Amino acid sequence: MTGPMTAGLFPGQGSQAVGMGRELAEHFPIVRDTFAQADDILGFALTMLCFDGPVEELKRTAIAQPALLTVCTAYWRLLCEHGFSCAIVAGHSLGEYSALVAAGALSFPEALRLVRRRGELMEEAAACNPGSMLAVLGADDALVQALCTEVAAEHGVVAPANYNAPGQVVVSGDTEAITALRTLAKSRGVKAIPLQVSGPFHSALMQSAAALFTKVLADVPITTPTIPIVPNVTASPTVDPDVIRDALARQITGSVQWARSLSAMRDTGVAQFVEIGPGNVLTGLVQRTLPDAATPSLNEWLIGSNGTLNDNIL
Repeated sequence: MTGPMTAGLFPGQGSQAVGMGRELAEHFPIVRDTFAQADDILGFALTMLCFDGPVEELKRTAIAQPALLTVCTAYWRLLCEHGFSCAIVAGHSLGEYSALVAAGALSFPEALRLVRRRGELMEEAAACNPGSMLAVLGADDALVQALCTEVAAEHGVVAPANYNAPGQVVVSGDTEAITALRTLAKSRGVKAIPLQVSGPFHSALMQSAAALFTKVLADVPITTPTIPIVPNVTASPTVDPDVIRDALARQITGSVQWARSLSAMRDTGVAQFVEIGPGNVLTGLVQRTLPDAATPSLNEWLIGSNGTLNDNIL
């Protein structure tokens, strides 16, 4: 791709939707082949769940994670087939695995098996340690951290999970603590919105999943990526496989430093961010964090590259 230095961004859990990838699979063999490969590796009809649901099954952590990895990889392969390239990649939480596939650090089969196991372990941890998540809006990071500290002293685990953009922090923890934090935030004039999630992700309540997943990661080959990746927990570009492995292990309980990651990519010279996956959540976060950055859609890029793609296909 010629023009501005480009970053590829890959969305995480929550971006899944019934029907994702179906129309692309109808038009492009490389997309169909990616879905068929996923079905073979996993041993069940992931394609059918992505295309037809039911939505309740697709939302399950153990299904949503391999489903999103598959769709994002299919989009990436399609873009590359049309001449796309980028200088650096990052993914939001689960999306980090799609970014690693794109950068060549993980093979698609290895990543698919990894996220399937990651989803199973997180699902099990959430069942044993139920909790919830809350979006805190309009407050700076320090205030959110202070609110969490105040609530945790009396009500249990609660901590920032996702630093998504200036004025948008998601917190995670025990249901009682989340409820107390929402009440406290309201009393301080801060807006807080409960999220529909299946567990207290990126919190200490996921420690059992993190411990088991670290052992799984130890046996997985991670190679030097062809382009840098910005891990969620460090927000610093790297091509070091050991750093990548450690970051993946820490990510399950650690905070997603997304706003810092975007700034780090900008500081390397990136002027354009392309969201590679279903939805446009990450595009919105770029626009909030880096208002001057270009955020072309997949549609815009593909149509611009060959002028023939149906403008409603992505």
